[in-house]
Amino acid sequence: MSSPSHSSKPRADQRRHSLGDPVVLGLSAGFIVLFVVLSLYDSEAVASTIGAGFAWTAAMLGSYFQLLLLLTFFIAMGLAISPAASAKVGNLDKPELSTFKWLSIILCTLLAGGGVFFAAGEPVYHFVVTPPAFDTEPGTVEAVAGALAQSFMHWGFLAWAVLGSLTAVVLAHWHYDKGFPLQPRTLLYPVFGERLLQGWIGGVVDACCVIAVVAGTVGPIGFLATQVSFGLHELVGFAEGYTTQLVILVVLGAVYVTSAATGINRGIQLLSRFNVFLALAIAIIIFVFGPTLFLTNAYLQGFGEYVSSFLAMATMTSETAPAWWMQWWTVFFFAWFIGYGPLMAIFVARISRGRTIRQMILAVAVMAPIATTVWFTLLGGSGIHFQLTGAIDLGEALNNFQFDVATLTVAQALPGGTLMALAILLLTTIFVATTGDSMSYAIAVVCTGHDRPHTGVRIFWGIAMALMAAILLNMGAGQISVLQQFIVITAIPVSLILLPSLWTGPQAAYAMARQQGLTTRPKVIVND
Repeated sequence: MSSPSHSSKPRADQRRHSLGDPVVLGLSAGFIVLFVVLSLYDSEAVASTIGAGFAWTAAMLGSYFQLLLLLTFFIAMGLAISPAASAKVGNLDKPELSTFKWLSIILCTLLAGGGVFFAAGEPVYHFVVTPPAFDTEPGTVEAVAGALAQSFMHWGFLAWAVLGSLTAVVLAHWHYDKGFPLQPRTLLYPVFGERLLQGWIGGVVDACCVIAVVAGTVGPIGFLATQVSFGLHELVGFAEGYTTQLVILVVLGAVYVTSAATGINRGIQLLSRFNVFLALAIAIIIFVFGPTLFLTNAYLQGFGEYVSSFLAMATMTSETAPAWWMQWWTVFFFAWFIGYGPLMAIFVARISRGRTIRQMILAVAVMAPIATTVWFTLLGGSGIHFQLTGAIDLGEALNNFQFDVATLTVAQALPGGTLMALAILLLTTIFVATTGDSMSYAIAVVCTGHDRPHTGVRIFWGIAMALMAAILLNMGAGQISVLQQFIVITAIPVSLILLPSLWTGPQAAYAMARQQGLTTRPKVIVND
């Protein structure tokens, strides 16, 4: 393998004057147009084809996805305690953002609407349908810990680590220290060198990552419109239907496009801070005025079960669990997070300038997952309590995967009733908006190759995703679900882009540490 040269650095700088890589723009925008046109032409054929690909990918590559997440987490933890972790990211002595603003953006962007959407319903689902890793009787007190633990597995350490730990280190080093493009293709540069960075293949690599994120973001945007429309109908009597959903999409799109256009230091961080304050207020009300003792005990037991059964849950396969369960739960979620991995890493690297590698990894892979488990306990644990005491019955709704019904039902049973339900709908909306703005920004970064993309490119992608959601909703929410299944298929190429970071992440960290005079460790095989 030839050693990569640094001749691409000047050309990387030239990209700053471009509105975007035509290969990335053509392939990713082309995907949006093709998916919509084919759906309009024959939605059943599209659904059938993607469904078959979804099932094959889950069955054949599910274990590979699980192994990738496991290795990413454990290697990242090893790196976090190494001497190299004291190196600072982005050639800045002091962070650009305060700690609170920084953590707010991380939590709101990476947890996003999906976490809020599933927080109420998923723990209750695992309470009424015992996960394969456990043998407790469904719907009993003994089933509480396992239900929460399984939810923690899907949204905990493994999920967060793949979103911005090792990959963020690689991108931070090669972009901020070496001047290479802030694009997914740079993750492969230490392995394949210049020919990948400058050629059309690099554009295909970037486009695959953009398509995965578009598929993963349009889904929550569309489902949010249906959830809020349903919630407003149930709570205040608004008419439910496509017109209401369209109005919601217009408002949501206007919010996150404006936020993305004004940038990280203005709109994105302001929206994230507001969301964190609202989430804290809701959390305090639930804990203080809700089933406090039950929630405290449930969290301790659930987190203890999560830690003790961590490997058993993380390595569960279709050989030891029902194939449908693995397909629609663990593999689906892990593939979803893999699809987001490269663009989230770009975003994490960008907002973490001035932080140490240790701070960045611990914030993303430890602190944020713990905050997520608390949030799932407050909403989902309350739902379990209400289900256990007979205050609500979500068995039928959850067996039909009606999580919008579950979220609203649990919210109405919380202290404050209708007001709490409206607050949670608002929170979910803003969480999805923070995903929309950060991903519009990140896609624009990928298209342009640097961290200050043209405002027009950010606006274009924000509008494109909202428009795609509107068109698919007009066909029926089922087509949104088909797009969600496509996430698992896109995880195949994206996982190969993430794979080298298992060894290039530590190499990049030590290269940064040597450059900053923090370690004298001998140079290993690393192209820096």
